[in-house]
Amino acid sequence: MATMIETGTEELLAERDGNVLTLSLNRPERLNAISGPMLRNLSRLLVDANRDPEVRVVILTGKGRGFCSGLDLVDSGPGARQSAEKPVQQLFDLHDSAPTVLWNMDKPVICALNGAAAGYGMDLALLCDMRIAGENAKMAAVTARRNLLPESGGTWLLPRLVGWAKASEMFFRGQTLNAEQCKEAGLVNEVVPNEALMDVAMEWAQEIALNAPMAVQATKRMMRIGLNETYETTVDHLMVHLRTLFAMDDFKEGVSAFLERRTPEFTGR
Repeated sequence: MATMIETGTEELLAERDGNVLTLSLNRPERLNAISGPMLRNLSRLLVDANRDPEVRVVILTGKGRGFCSGLDLVDSGPGARQSAEKPVQQLFDLHDSAPTVLWNMDKPVICALNGAAAGYGMDLALLCDMRIAGENAKMAAVTARRNLLPESGGTWLLPRLVGWAKASEMFFRGQTLNAEQCKEAGLVNEVVPNEALMDVAMEWAQEIALNAPMAVQATKRMMRIGLNETYETTVDHLMVHLRTLFAMDDFKEGVSAFLERRTPEFTGR
């Protein structure tokens, strides 16, 4: 049975269904433009999910007809009200920002792309491990049209996902790709009817959640770290994780289930 979780703001919803946590951006009237409270709470919930052994998969989506239109430029742009207090001087630090937290998560994250993702929203979508798009989904690489750049890792992520030339085309021309174009470019795994989006995302999440959670998380960590390692270093690190997995009860359960021709029941221990 699904359970709603207190998030600290109505602009972000959290619902737990078994081992799957669904986080929904909830500012449909603003196409889910990200506000400060939304960012802080999203980061906190992602950190909590990554630490919670009962959560094995996270789904990130948006309410209404947009996934996320980016940072709230009305609240943070040139016309925004400025505080009378002098800002505290501190070093630039993004370690607890939502994009950085997403990148460092070991738990798998599925983006259920229900509508347009632009700017910061596009970066959030790209930081998820998999993207399932509804037919109305779009990715808008339009930062150059606002005298901005993809500040949350888009310039690092997009070339690795689609290649330098395609990323250059999207960013420099300020392109918006529809769902089918996103799939053709390799930006989304699947395109499904809008009304089936959350059902398919949950189906994928539950399929992942049935596998040994520590094996899934270790695999994701090795994939992430491997982007900046040599082959030899990666293999060495893999053996360290493998020794831990061999010693777990879930390894014994996996082998027993295989020999007995039954579905394994993994506990994460």
